[in-house]
Formats: sequence, structure tokens, C-alpha cells
Amino acid sequence: MRFSERKGYKEISKIIQTNDIGMDLRIALWNIFYTNATPYFSNVKDFKKIYWASYEKKTLDSLPANLTNRIKDIFLSGKWYEIYDFLEFALNYHELKRVAPSVNEALEKGLAAYRFINCVIVDITDKQEIEMLENALTDEVFPNVKAHLQRALELLSDRKSPDYRNSIKETISAVESIAKEISQKPKAELGEALKEIEKKGKLHGAMKSAFLNLYGYTSDANGIRHAMMDEPNLTADDAKFFLLVCTSFINYLKTKI
Repeated sequence: MRFSERKGYKEISKIIQTNDIGMDLRIALWNIFYTNATPYFSNVKDFKKIYWASYEKKTLDSLPANLTNRIKDIFLSGKWYEIYDFLEFALNYHELKRVAPSVNEALEKGLAAYRFINCVIVDITDKQEIEMLENALTDEVFPNVKAHLQRALELLSDRKSPDYRNSIKETISAVESIAKEISQKPKAELGEALKEIEKKGKLHGAMKSAFLNLYGYTSDANGIRHAMMDEPNLTADDAKFFLLVCTSFINYLKTKI
């Protein structure tokens, strides 16, 4: 992760890709499409013809011989939304529907904010969630909380070697840190700190129980924080879910100070 990203100088929306597609993801998506769609290019009656007439809205007698390169340009140099436009069109072509899982896997690994679901590209991360995370990462009042969240994001967004397990651990540690601050119990574990906040009338019991259940999931014998067990089968979506949920909870607790 670059210095600008660690220190919060690069927009979170560029890391969790909401209005952009980085070159690594562009290449991954193109390779998936090229590997799976190229066989159909040999028959002009199939995808090439449908693409040219239905997507480009061009006359069939003007169909270019180098259509593959034209489509490649969409992936490698087109606007980010043009890539999603094309994928939505292509993955609805009956011979290419089977490619959807591979596309979604690439989108997940690339921390894209979209997935192909039920024949359409849909948002899985909205603007409010991005703003919430950005606010937490620029908060200088609780430096320990910020440090844990920054580390969690760094581990999650490492394109070469993402560490989802430790990203989740850092996210939970950020919640523990804010709970200790608010409860004024610096040595308390999360459960004890949240109970103290509840006693002070600053946290509803149901919300405390809900979060402790989530915390328990990461702490049981097969959970994230059990260092002696085998690594769970975690994904980028798992780590991002914890990052967003815990950040929301952190911001909520800050309002109780």
C-alpha cells in the first residue's frame, strides 16, 4: 500500500473502487473476457454480430475485422462505467453467463464496489459507507482507533498479498480501542467495556448484544482470532463487511461521548 493511501491522502473510493477501475482489475476482467469470449468471435453469427448490431448500434455491413481490439480498448482505456456497461451486456449473452462467477471473483479481489447479480451490475458499497470510512480515517481525536482502521484497510487493499484475517483482527481492535476510551477502562476487554457503556446509559442492551455476537463469531474455536487454528476461508467481501460494520459502530459510539 502506498504512503498516500496509508496516510489517508488517497480517496477511499479509489481503494474500494466505486468510480474507478484500476489497471490491475481492467487487465483481469479483459483476460477473463478474452479467454471465454474469443472462441465465439470465429463465428460472425454469434457474439460479434450481436455486439455490433445491438450494443454499438451499427450496421452489420460495417462490422470491422479487428473487433477484438476495439473491445479490448474498452477494458484497458475506456471509462470505468463503460466497462460495466459492456460486462452487463456481454454476460447476458447466453454463452457467456457461465463467466459471471469468474467476473465476480475478479471484482471481489479488486475491491470493486459492484457485482454481477441477476443479470445486472449492482452496487454493494454505497457512497454513504465510503464517506463513513473516510471520516473515521481522518479523525485525529482517537489516534489508536485511526491506526487500527488504517492498518485494516492496508491489509485488505494489498493487491499482491491481501491479508483478510488480520484485516478483520485490526478492525475489531479498532472497536475495542474506542470502547476502552468511552468506558474509561483502558485495560478492559471489549465485552467488559461495552457493558460499562451500557451501564452509563449510552448503549442499548440489544445493540451491545448484537455486536458481541458478531465479536463472538470472530473469537470462537474456528474464528478469525484463534491463532492456533487453520486459516478460515476468508474473502475480500468478508473483510470489507467487518470494516464497514465496525466503522459504523465506531462512529456511533463517538456520538455517545
